Amino acid sequence: MQERTAPDGAPRQDAAVDGKVAPALGRPDGGASGIRPSLGGGAPAQERELGRQGRQTVRKLLEAGLAEFDERGFQAVRVDDVVRRAKTSHGTFYLYFSSKDDLFRTLLRDALHDMEIITGDFPVVTRNDAGREALRAWVSKFCDTYAAHASVIRILSTADVVSEEVYGEGLQLFFRIAEAITQGMTAASAARRASGQEAGVPEHAELTAVACLMMLERVNYLFSVEVGLPREEMVDRISAIIYAAFHSA
Repeated sequence: MQERTAPDGAPRQDAAVDGKVAPALGRPDGGASGIRPSLGGGAPAQERELGRQGRQTVRKLLEAGLAEFDERGFQAVRVDDVVRRAKTSHGTFYLYFSSKDDLFRTLLRDALHDMEIITGDFPVVTRNDAGREALRAWVSKFCDTYAAHASVIRILSTADVVSEEVYGEGLQLFFRIAEAITQGMTAASAARRASGQEAGVPEHAELTAVACLMMLERVNYLFSVEVGLPREEMVDRISAIIYAAFHSA
C-alpha cells in the first residue's frame, strides 16, 4: 500500500530536532546498519509501507518525543509538546502514532532490538586471560548500547509509568540476558567438569547472573544521569566482579 501524505507535508531533510539527534534512531535511509525498527512508525503506520519521506517524518517525531521524555519525564509529556517541538501538526502525529504511549513503544523497539543483539553476543568466558578480555569487551558493548537508549531504558525501569505489557517486554529481555550470562559464564566450566577436571561454578548460577546484571544495569543508570564515574575503570571493575562471581574457585 502506498504511503499517504501528511496533512502539513512531510519533511524532506534529515534534520535533528532542536539540534538533538537520538543515537538510537540511526539514519532514516538505513545507512550501513539498515533501517531501524522504530522508523516503521507506531500502530497506525503498521498498516502501510513507509517510504523515505514517511520514515523522515517518523524520525522527526521520535526525536522530538525522546527529547521531551528526557527533559520533562514521561508522565509530564503530552502529544502537544511533541508536535510543538517537531514543528508539525496533530494530524501528522496521528498518521504515524496512536498516542504518546505508542510513540514510546516505538522507541522501545530499537532498545529491545539492540539489547537482543547484545544478548546473542555474550561470549563463552574461559578461565584465562582471553576469557577475561572477552567478558570485558562484552561489558563495554553493553554500556555503549545502554547509553544509546538511556532515556528509554530509564522510563522502562519505572513500572508504574509504562503499561504492564510494555514493562513485561523489558522484564523478559532482562531474564534472557541473565540466561545468556549464565550460559556463557558456565559453558567452559561445564566442559571442564565433563572431562573430569575441577570447575568452580556457583551453586545457583542463574541467581548469580541476575545479581551481576542488576549491578551492571544500575551502574549504567548512574552513567546515564551523568554521575562522575570513570567509565573505563568501572568497566574493568564490573568485568572483574562478574568473572570472580563465576570463576573464583
